[in-house]
Amino acid sequence: MKRIIILSLFAFAFKNSFAQGCIAIKTNGNTCTMSHEGNKGWALNLNNRYFRSYKHFVGTVEQKQRVDSGTEVINKVYALDFTLTRVFDKHWSFALTMPISFNARSSKYEHYGNTNSNTNARRTTRATGLGDLRFSVYRWMFNPALSYKGNLQLGLGLKLPTGDNRYQDYFYKNDTTAVLGPVDQSIQLGDGGTGFSFEARGYYNINTAWGTYADFYYLMNPREQNGVSTARGGTPSANSIKYFSNYMSVADQFMVRAGANFKAKQFTFSGGIRVEALPSSDLIGGNKGFRRPGYILSAEPVISYMNKHMQFYISVPVALKRDRTQSYADKLQTAATGIKVQGDAAFADYSLNLGTTISF
Repeated sequence: MKRIIILSLFAFAFKNSFAQGCIAIKTNGNTCTMSHEGNKGWALNLNNRYFRSYKHFVGTVEQKQRVDSGTEVINKVYALDFTLTRVFDKHWSFALTMPISFNARSSKYEHYGNTNSNTNARRTTRATGLGDLRFSVYRWMFNPALSYKGNLQLGLGLKLPTGDNRYQDYFYKNDTTAVLGPVDQSIQLGDGGTGFSFEARGYYNINTAWGTYADFYYLMNPREQNGVSTARGGTPSANSIKYFSNYMSVADQFMVRAGANFKAKQFTFSGGIRVEALPSSDLIGGNKGFRRPGYILSAEPVISYMNKHMQFYISVPVALKRDRTQSYADKLQTAATGIKVQGDAAFADYSLNLGTTISF
């Protein structure tokens, strides 16, 4: 019973990419060995995530005029994460996550310009391929054989810059002229930095049917900028050079989840909150470079089904609050001009997560 509750609580939650539109949060590569507490062996997780972002926000204020005028940016992202986990004993496990993404970004401003009425003004750039690999080591802090009511798992990870962070496509300036340049940061396959992750997750079983869970994930990226131009094949503006946003940043990111679950035979129904964020300042390293910081607070319902060796799950985080915060460049420009500057970003209303975990 305990093993089933643990699996249903957590296995769905930690494999999915959590980019949300223009907030360039790359795959967290999170994996979870909750289903293998005290059980040696292997597990393969396949997680699919899809979202469509198009609603623009400055701070928490939605810029509804963007959709009304047809100038909104539309990101469509499909990500497939393969996570292979090896459980060594009742305490230790190791995981490797390989993300593959299929990203598309439709806009007018990157091509002909938002004011252009040409029917060809809206164009699409794409990026497809392998993302950043992540290796992680996990440890249960309490003996699973004795911790019947709950437990705590800690993890440390290494993220490698295997994803292409210089992916290029064509930007159309008119009907006859196209410029090849790096696609927007939000659909790049990688961030160009070696990162270090810390995870903490725990659960508490109230009884055989009801339980609670909590999860924390933080990715530190010490590298400040990755040297990729934000000019989309053109010439950087004077302002972008002055305020250090002419190159893409390599930003930190984090996620927090908490909630409760109810088990009914082989089904588990879970509900909680989920916060996904990209901060404007990093824990280690500088903050120069272009980024769209912000966070998404979501309500996250989950349904999962488990048999002896397989689990299937579906999770649909629905946005409750979206906030595009001031970036480092925004703050510099605000201080220099005395006028508050704050960029915008497009967010999704929800994301769809669907996957399976196979134990063998």
